[in-house]
Amino acid sequence: MYYVYLLENQGDKSWYIGYSADLKQRVERHQSGNGARTTARKKNWELIYYEAYKSELDAKGRERFLKSGSGRKYLKKQLANYFSGAASRKL
Repeated sequence: MYYVYLLENQGDKSWYIGYSADLKQRVERHQSGNGARTTARKKNWELIYYEAYKSELDAKGRERFLKSGSGRKYLKKQLANYFSGAASRKL
């Protein structure tokens, strides 16, 4: 499986979108400062969204889309409750 994922920096709320065949290891590398150059500059990244694909090409294509303006708009709509703070409220 290949995973497309969204990390959010808990300090400044910036995003990082990537893909990996080993999601757990990749997120741990980002959090330890050994991930991508972008995430190595900041600390406190949290995984807030991911999707799974059987094909690496499909995952790469989805990553490319999510990094676009339309893709970011999709993520904001998909995670509307998270961004409004409802995720932290008890229901």
